[in-house]
Amino acid sequence: MPLSDTIKTLIRNAWDDGYPCLVATNGPQGPNISPKGSMIVFDDAHLAYWERSKRTALENLAYDKRVCVMYANFKAQRDGVLESGFLRFYGSAQLHESGPIRESIFARLLPREQTHVGADAGIGVLVKIERAQDVRGKPLL
Repeated sequence: MPLSDTIKTLIRNAWDDGYPCLVATNGPQGPNISPKGSMIVFDDAHLAYWERSKRTALENLAYDKRVCVMYANFKAQRDGVLESGFLRFYGSAQLHESGPIRESIFARLLPREQTHVGADAGIGVLVKIERAQDVRGKPLL
């Protein structure tokens, strides 16, 4: 079952709406959680984001490709837009420093992300969704 258009739109607009997606990674120094303003639904099996800071999250992905992406928007739940305002996507990340997937991720970003300082040297990160659920454990896919 594909992700709903509502979820796709909410994730695409997450940063501008004030509900940024958070990406949890794990590395030699332990866990890390980073906001990712460029998070998008790439297709029904993948999320994607643009890694331009190249700090702890990227270092951790060299150690462990598993990630958890959290979208939290309690207002969307209160307003009846989402049944649960807390969504989790578990999966594994693939780094794309060049090539067609990197270019495809970049082309789908909002202009704000495409023109941000450091965007030209960014890395496309494709997250294969292995499991997606709301905070109560109800599957999203």
